[in-house]
Order: sequence, then C-alpha cells, then structure tokens
Amino acid sequence: MSRKSKKTTGRASTPATIELERAGIEFRTVEYEHSSEHMDDGYGIEAAEKLGLDPKRIFKTLLADTGAERVVGIVPVSGHLDMKALASAVGAKKAGMADPKQAQRETGYVLGGISPLGQRVRHRTVLDSSALAYPEILVSGGKRGFDIVIDPRELLRILKASSAEIGTW
Repeated sequence: MSRKSKKTTGRASTPATIELERAGIEFRTVEYEHSSEHMDDGYGIEAAEKLGLDPKRIFKTLLADTGAERVVGIVPVSGHLDMKALASAVGAKKAGMADPKQAQRETGYVLGGISPLGQRVRHRTVLDSSALAYPEILVSGGKRGFDIVIDPRELLRILKASSAEIGTW
C-alpha cells in the first residue's frame, strides 16, 4: 500500500487524508463518479458497485447519540448499525441515530461523505470487528465518491477506537 500525497489524490486533500498524512499512515485513495440515482441504495452500495468490490469491505461511518455523548459506529455498507450493540460497546444504556444536521456540523462532512477521520469534533469510535478479517478496508475520504483504502488496524490506532460486533445483516 502506498501513501498518497496531496499532489496525487486527484481531488484536493480532505481533513481525512491530511490526518493520515500527518500521522505517517499508509493509505491510498479511490474515486468514482457519484450519482444521485443511488440514493435509495445508499452511498456505500454505490461505491461497491462502481468499484467492483465486496460491500463487506466497504464501511460506512454513522454518528449515534447515547444521550450522554455522540459516538461513531463504523460498519459494512452491506449491513446496519446495531444500536444496542453500539451502546453496549461504549457502556451506554441506549443509542439512536444522531440528528443529520448535527452529524454534519460536528463532523464537518456532508451526509454520504462522512469520514471517521479528520472530524471537527473527535468522537469515541467503534469499528465493527468484521473489518479485522481484511488486510484493507475502505472508508469515506470525506467526500461522496472519494474513499480511503486502509489497514483496519491502522484505522483503529489513529482513531484510538475499539472494535466490537456492532453490525447486523
């Protein structure tokens, strides 16, 4: 895996790629032409189709609210975030999806392009343990149609995240 610099990413750097570059973490980026026709299927499913990849290797970033704090859950695009499992993973009684406007405000990203990296406000993060079965996974790079390919162990490290079974199929 090679590290991409600002000059070679194609679309200008994002806060996500800047965070990885500053930390010296190896990653690469992939891009595809985003189409609003895929809105019903989800952005991640669109990425899997356009990139020809297994949707279990492409992960979506979701912001949840436990009442006491907002937390990030990262799960395969082919599944769903199990709110009870996420709450349990962070020691909360319950969790629900955060308000979309609040998610955009706190992360600094638009819906469908929320990256777990480079967020305005650092949130406690849980990565679905299924990611650890792969040498590389894809997460949003901070824009629709722009993904980061990264070792999930490196993602855990840079985010100071934990892993748990938080995805359902």
